Amino acid sequence: MAPSVFSGDIPITYRDRVGDIKHIWELNRHLHLVRLAQAWAISGDARWTAALAAQLRSWLDQCPPSIGPNWASSLELGIRLINWRLIWQLCGGEAGPLFAGADGARLKADWLASIHAHCRSITRHLSRHSSANNHLIGELAGLYVAAVTWPCWRASRGWQALAKRELEAEARAQFSRDGVNREQALAYHVFACEFLFLAGLLGQACGDPFAPGYWTVLQRALRFLRSVTDAGGHVPRIGDADDGAVFRLDAAGNGRAAQLLALGDAVFGGGTDAPGVRWLLHTLPGPRPDTGTREAATGWCFPDGGYLLFGSGFGTPREIKGVLDCGPLGYLGIAAHGHADALALTLSVAGEECLIDPGTYSYWQAKKWRDYFRGTAAHNTVRVDRLDQSVSGGRFMWLRKALATIERMPQSPQDFDFRGSHDGYRRLADPARHVRSVRFDGAGGTLVVRDEVTARRPHQVELFWHFAPALDVRLAGSELVARGKAFTLQLQVSGAGLQLELVRGAEHPPLGWASRSYESKEPCDVLRITAVSSAVPVECRFTINLL
Repeated sequence: MAPSVFSGDIPITYRDRVGDIKHIWELNRHLHLVRLAQAWAISGDARWTAALAAQLRSWLDQCPPSIGPNWASSLELGIRLINWRLIWQLCGGEAGPLFAGADGARLKADWLASIHAHCRSITRHLSRHSSANNHLIGELAGLYVAAVTWPCWRASRGWQALAKRELEAEARAQFSRDGVNREQALAYHVFACEFLFLAGLLGQACGDPFAPGYWTVLQRALRFLRSVTDAGGHVPRIGDADDGAVFRLDAAGNGRAAQLLALGDAVFGGGTDAPGVRWLLHTLPGPRPDTGTREAATGWCFPDGGYLLFGSGFGTPREIKGVLDCGPLGYLGIAAHGHADALALTLSVAGEECLIDPGTYSYWQAKKWRDYFRGTAAHNTVRVDRLDQSVSGGRFMWLRKALATIERMPQSPQDFDFRGSHDGYRRLADPARHVRSVRFDGAGGTLVVRDEVTARRPHQVELFWHFAPALDVRLAGSELVARGKAFTLQLQVSGAGLQLELVRGAEHPPLGWASRSYESKEPCDVLRITAVSSAVPVECRFTINLL
């Protein structure tokens, strides 16, 4: 249990004092209390509101302002305020059953006092400078929601104006012109959009509409997300992910990316059958935003955000979809949630994951696991001299960041011919340059990846290919075959002096792991190809056969 002391004195990164702080914070976002409010809204059964009132009463008594770990992060305050708004609305507001009788009146007074303290704390501790990422968006969204829902104080109008103004600015700053969240982490792309949608819809509901450009950002963000989602609903696990959610109104286990896309369909298209979206719009009644021009539903070329798509049959049962990462490492100075994955690619076939990004696993487990999952060896790209492309400065910091450059832009995803490089290994005493060419032929179902590392002297070069855990992967000599439910993939490797090794579930050092959810990992097959730089280029030819 974390100490009940001033929140600023709690070392939240010390596991021996607070454990994994994420597990404390997740429960205290109060997403689960919204479930009780939903149950009452459906049934009218007083037992649900009695349980909800008891839990709120307990929390308010145990977590006075500025005391304990639940006051240590402004982002957590913002998320809690959003879920308190959902509870308040679903339970009928001030006239609802939560506040009946003397106990209810005391609960209301204490709850409002805590809400006021949340707002004051957020305004005093907004994430600025190198931490002004999704945290700042979440803090501002929570402040806006609270100021609009509870305009009880003299400062409320100012909080509302401040939050709206900065949310509009951050939406433009934190998303590229083609809709990619600049943290280069697709889970945080979804996370940030959840905040922005909720604040924007509340503005519509209360007669304080956000600027059309705000909604254009969200349309483009959905376009990118829809584009990288494969026919089976899988989103590549690029960059960090901790499974954190702003709200949870849908059935357990439903994908947040799918829910966000359904919300976009409802807001920009007019209808949805997703229960979670219907619940959210029920709590935010109001006109849909006037967005002016409509963005195309999908695309394949996102050069400002740093991603290009290749493949054929997009959106069909015979889809082949690849995502190539040719963008920056992450956002702002520390690039907190980016991974050292320059020029990496993922591939799915017929809605099945094939070549994967292994994900994140954990922020606070042993350092070797954090370093591995965000390092170069955990991505489908090249590592030189067993060094990551970028230089880590801690669990959420990169000191030197590899910069990728597009040297040849492809013309289409079906006839894809790309060439790019990055400067991550120019820092070596003998500077090295990694150049990758990617060619996809839709007619023949072939993917050819050619890697070259140039330097004055020889370097050890490793090339990694990570296969989804469900695949049957066999290596024989210089040929590999991976079998899925609806396809087979054959890989032929050519080059001088190569060593090929299939690794699965190694721990010292880690290699051959995939993480589908936070704090969970499982073995996967990884083909490691080792050479010296004087022996490259290495060419990998993938032939994809749909069954």
